Amino acid sequence: MQNKNQRHFSTVRSGVLVAAVSIFMSSAALAQQAAAPPPPSVTTVNIATSSVPLSYQYAARISAFRQTEVRARVNGILLKRNFVEGAQVKAGDVLFLMDPASYEAALMQAQAGLKQAQAQLSQGIREEKRNISLFDQKVGSQKSRDDAISARELAEAAVASAEAQVKTAELNLGYTKVTAPISGVTSLEQVSEGSLISSDSSLLTNITQLDPVYVNFSFSDAEAREIRHLIDLMKSKGQEQKLRVKLTFGDGSTYGSEGLVDFTSATVDVNTGTIQARAVIDNPDRQLIPGQFVRATVSGVTADSAIVIPEVALLQGPQGQFVYTVGKDGKAKINAVTLGQKVGSNWIVNSGLEAGDQLITEGVIKVRPGSAVNATAQAAAADAGKGTKETAAN
Repeated sequence: MQNKNQRHFSTVRSGVLVAAVSIFMSSAALAQQAAAPPPPSVTTVNIATSSVPLSYQYAARISAFRQTEVRARVNGILLKRNFVEGAQVKAGDVLFLMDPASYEAALMQAQAGLKQAQAQLSQGIREEKRNISLFDQKVGSQKSRDDAISARELAEAAVASAEAQVKTAELNLGYTKVTAPISGVTSLEQVSEGSLISSDSSLLTNITQLDPVYVNFSFSDAEAREIRHLIDLMKSKGQEQKLRVKLTFGDGSTYGSEGLVDFTSATVDVNTGTIQARAVIDNPDRQLIPGQFVRATVSGVTADSAIVIPEVALLQGPQGQFVYTVGKDGKAKINAVTLGQKVGSNWIVNSGLEAGDQLITEGVIKVRPGSAVNATAQAAAADAGKGTKETAAN
C-alpha cells in the first residue's frame, strides 16, 4: 500500500514539473518575442540615369599672348625715346629715333647712281636702234649691231642693280625709326639716349601683349582620355564641343570672363606624366598678369546616362566602398560600387548600381545585410549640381 502511494506521489510530482517547465518555456518565448526590435526605418531613392555636366579644376599659370624684343636693325646713335616706360603702345608706333644723317646721304648717293644707270640705258637704247637700222640698210656690220644689243642689256641690268641699291638705302633710312612690331606694354628702356646702337646685339626694350592672355595647365592622361571620349560622344550627337575655362583667384574671387581651350598637347610629358593644355582669355583691364597663379575650372562636357548618388548613402568597408539597396523581398542588400567624379555633394557611380535600384539614403547605420527594413521612398533624388574634379598642375 505504501509503495502504491509513493508511485502515485511521484507521478503527480512529475506532472507538476512538466507543467511548470512548459509554462516557463512559453513565458520565455513570449518575452523573447516581445523583446525583438521592429525592422529599422530607412529612406530610399529610386535610382535613375540623367545627363550630368562635368567640370575639372586645375592649378594654372598666366602667360603673355605675345612677347617680343625690340632691337635696332641698323647701326647708329640713339637720338630719342618716344614712349613712356610701362605704357601701352600700338603696332607701328615709333618708339625710338636714330640719327638718320648717314642713311639720308646713302640714299641720295643711291638715287644718283640710279639716274646715271638710267642715262646709260637711254644711250644704249639709242645706239641699239641706230646700229640695227644701219645693219638693215646693209651699211653697218653684224658685230656692231650685236655689240649695241649687248650694251643695252648691260645697261638694263645696271638700272636694276641701282634700283635695288635705292631700295636698300630707303629701308635703312626707314629703320632709323624703330617701331613697335606688336601692340602691348613696354618694359624699361635698355639703352639710354645718345648711345651708339649696334644692330647685332643692342636690345632697346620688350613689348608684352596682355590682351588676350594664355592660361596654361595640365591634364592627367586619364582625365584627357575621359574628356576626349565625352567630346567624341558629343560630336556624334551634333553638340558643341568647346571646352570653356573659368578662372578663380587666390582670394576666392572669380574672373569676369571665360576663355576657350585652344591647344592640347599630343604627347604626355615624360617628367610629369601629364598633358599640357592652354586656353585663351580676354584681358582688357589687365587684371591677369603673366606669371600669376590662378585656379582654372574647365567645363563644356556632359556625362550622359549617368547614375548619381548622394554622399550620405556611401559607406566604406574592408573590401572598398559600398551602398545598401532594398531588394524586392524588402531586405537590405550590399552593393559594392566603383565611383567616378564627385558632383557637388554627390558622386557618379561607374559600376555597382542600375537604374531602378532602391538606394537607402537615410538610416544606413541601423541596416544589417539580409535584414528586413521598413523603407519609405523619397520624393526626388538629390540634385546632382555641377561637378568639380581637382588636379594639381605641374
